[in-house]
Amino acid sequence: MPTSSSIREARRGLGSQLRALRLQHGLTARELARRCGWHESKCSRIENGHAAASPTDIVAWARACGDESAAEELVLTARGIDAMYIEWRVMEKAGLRHAQESVLPLWEKTRVFRAYAQNLIPGPLQTRAYTTAVLTGIRERRGLADDVQAAVVTRMDKQRVLTERGKRFAIVLEESVLYRRIGPHEVMVEQLSRLLEASVLDSVELGIIPTNADRRTMPPVEDFWMFDDRQVNVELVSAFLTVTQAGEVRRYSEDFTRLTALAHRGGPALTLIAAAVATYARSSGVSERAGPHTD
Repeated sequence: MPTSSSIREARRGLGSQLRALRLQHGLTARELARRCGWHESKCSRIENGHAAASPTDIVAWARACGDESAAEELVLTARGIDAMYIEWRVMEKAGLRHAQESVLPLWEKTRVFRAYAQNLIPGPLQTRAYTTAVLTGIRERRGLADDVQAAVVTRMDKQRVLTERGKRFAIVLEESVLYRRIGPHEVMVEQLSRLLEASVLDSVELGIIPTNADRRTMPPVEDFWMFDDRQVNVELVSAFLTVTQAGEVRRYSEDFTRLTALAHRGGPALTLIAAAVATYARSSGVSERAGPHTD
């Protein structure tokens, strides 16, 4: 997907500000385009959020309005929109370890974490073997330099936040995540056993949405992390999306509440995990590990 609703909303917001600037100075879109040397349709696309306004475009727009002082703040807004969407090839240019390290400051200052996943077990709950399989797959798929082991060490070290005082984790998984095999069966047995262990930590509230849940009002969505109430990170196929606009963050928060309402917690959640462990164990001949009691 080349963009997201969040970016479209941000572009529309910037477009509205540019339209207001144009109208404030009594210019039609046709006249502004003529002064900038553009086709009139470019003004329309920018004002309606269908096209990104570059810093150069914004400076030209403000100059055409005779109000160059208005450009500075609008350029900062445009650069903020650009920063929302970072392609993986850019973020991972310096390697997977660097990409892992880049989010550490955010994790350090966050007190309440909320995560939803329909694809993979979230990083803080992963075993070393599962993380290695995930990152190896990313490296091979994206043709990156091999620093997987260093990246694994960084991600494992990040898991210390699970037991840091004052931090809380609310995590909701689709039941299908439990059966999405990442690596050999024994890796999955170990990973799901780790999930059972983590579920009883005081800092973790784990929910599992069963496959047969009624999804009429809340279908599965993209995997995302919420950091307090100020930021959402979403992993897309081609890029890493950062959402900070209050309205957009609120929408993710509302959907997380809906997803949580669908989830089993406590004993019923552990029963779903234990059933998945048993399935993998039977398939591979691996002995099932003892996990928390579900009664």
